[in-house]
Amino acid sequence: MITAFRRAWARTAALLPGRTDLAEIRRDPRRDLLAGLTVAVVALPLALGFGVSSGLGAAAGLATAVVAGAVAAVFGGSNLQVSGPTGAMTVVLVPIVDRYGPTGVLTVGLMAGVMLVGLAVLRAGKYMRYLPAPVVEGFTLGIACVIGLQQIPNALGVPKPEGDRVLVVTWRAVQEFAGSPNWTAVGFAVAVAAVMLIGARWRPTVPFSILAVIAATVVARLAHLDAAKAIGDLPSGLPVPSLSFLDLGSLGTLLSPAVAVAALAALESLLSASVADGMTVGQKHDPDRELLGQGLANIAAPLFGGVPATGAIARTAVNVRTGASSRLAALTHAAVLAVIVFAAAPLVARIPLAALAGVLLATAIRMVEVGSLMAMARATRADALILVLTAVATLALDLVHAVIIGLVVAGALALRAVARQAGLDQVPLDPGDHGAEEHALLAEHIVAYRIDGPLFFAAAHRFLLELTEVADVRVVILRMSRISTMDATGALVLKDALEKLRRRGILVLASGIRPGQLQVLGSVGALELLRHQGRVYDSTPEAIRAARDHLATAGVLVDAPPRPAGAAGGRAVR
Repeated sequence: MITAFRRAWARTAALLPGRTDLAEIRRDPRRDLLAGLTVAVVALPLALGFGVSSGLGAAAGLATAVVAGAVAAVFGGSNLQVSGPTGAMTVVLVPIVDRYGPTGVLTVGLMAGVMLVGLAVLRAGKYMRYLPAPVVEGFTLGIACVIGLQQIPNALGVPKPEGDRVLVVTWRAVQEFAGSPNWTAVGFAVAVAAVMLIGARWRPTVPFSILAVIAATVVARLAHLDAAKAIGDLPSGLPVPSLSFLDLGSLGTLLSPAVAVAALAALESLLSASVADGMTVGQKHDPDRELLGQGLANIAAPLFGGVPATGAIARTAVNVRTGASSRLAALTHAAVLAVIVFAAAPLVARIPLAALAGVLLATAIRMVEVGSLMAMARATRADALILVLTAVATLALDLVHAVIIGLVVAGALALRAVARQAGLDQVPLDPGDHGAEEHALLAEHIVAYRIDGPLFFAAAHRFLLELTEVADVRVVILRMSRISTMDATGALVLKDALEKLRRRGILVLASGIRPGQLQVLGSVGALELLRHQGRVYDSTPEAIRAARDHLATAGVLVDAPPRPAGAAGGRAVR
């Protein structure tokens, strides 16, 4: 018991910050401070916008960016990752807010954080890398569409209609706008989005998002545009940490959404960390430690009224491009946002909601990598199908169901492709071109088949049952050395074929069975059938001799043509 506890503690302690982190922070602090300041400027409108979109308000978005950003920076597994509220998480949170309310979202975030810590201790981070690329591209496209549609009410200057389906809410918002147009809000949203998109092409290093938001706020105040509804009052500081939102009786009800939030947080954070690694030389994140950092961040954020957080790809990319080399940059980003919360809350409260909608609309558009989507769609029909299905499911259902659908379809198509590699071919019984020998064996009613590829549930029925249809044959030799894998279903189908051939009076001999296949063949009784009367051989030549001996004993080979000298010897064919 004590030994197991010590091992568990040692595994957990290995995930905690160490001296290496401190040494990296000291390497180039000035550069990291500048990068953190730049990221904070970019993150401010996004934190406000995603807080509003989630349904908990701008203050929740700021609290998440500050608290989760700082905790994940200290305990996370990437030196360059920047964490906070994201569009992908907002997509999942909106229906949770509608169904369970703000306290339910805080509880879900706390539960998801505990789950992420558990995944980190179990060292599950490495398994997240196996998500197929078409699924990633598909749900990224779907998320971009959902984020854009979520901004339609604020961009049109209408109250958010009731409903938890983004398509329904968008349609109702358009109908309300048609009855009472608010062109001021539309102008702010379009102008901010246009400035961001055009500016990103003209000067990618300039934070046009904050500049556009500041300009929109100034214009709205100077022109007294009451139609441009502002964020509203914000608290001058973070709230006192509290667990007052926690209702132990609701934990069972909230388990399913908590699993969804934890899965998304793990997936998006590890994907973002991988993107950061690819943008640099010499940086490599620790996936298990990243899960721990995100878990602790999501445990801390709800205590201050924050929404669930993940690693943010856009902010992380800005962090890398501006020269960050350690986690000091992400810490600086959180600290700068904290100063804004304490010192500039009254100014931030005057930002028009339509301007924030424009920021998120531009963010959604920039999430769509047209070149990457086209490349994926042209790769194979299967990849294109997975991408489209995942994107449509994200838009019509939700992100978790979309990923599940994408994985199921990808798995089914992969199994189909693997199954097509399996085959049953009639083959020569000698590696050389011995036509006379082959003709003699056919005259003797001896034929050999080679099983290639996997012999498993998705492939076995397709060709093994065809084996039972052979005609004018007394002996069948199965060459099994090229079977790459075998499961119980494959072994059962093989056993069924053997029994059908036996009932027809056809002897079946096997050659080249690999040691790893013996257990599965034995577990279903197929090996016992093959071993009966010595029907398993190490090589094909041995099986040929046994076949001739069997037929000679049965009186079939009375007029059989003589074998060429040395035909049964030489190199063994397995």
